[in-house]
Amino acid sequence: MKIAIAVVAGVLWGALAALINMAINKKALAKGNTNALLAANLGRTAVDLAALGIVFLLQKVLPFPYEAMMLGTAISLSLLTVLFAFRMAGKGKRDAK
Repeated sequence: MKIAIAVVAGVLWGALAALINMAINKKALAKGNTNALLAANLGRTAVDLAALGIVFLLQKVLPFPYEAMMLGTAISLSLLTVLFAFRMAGKGKRDAK
């Protein structure tokens, strides 16, 4: 049961990080220049590292296995970042019509 709770907590933590990544991406795309996109990629990488690093650094404090939370965070970050990218691309196609 502790592992399931850890995975769910990780998924929620990763979803928060993915939402922050989406906000960074939206701002960069609104600016529309190459430097903004490069800075956004750096920012998104920093958010990903911070989300995973915080889970790692809190491993002694967490009441459940940190490995399971790390796994849930990584899965959530990966899947939601891709889903948000497809969602934003779909809006761009509709706006162009």
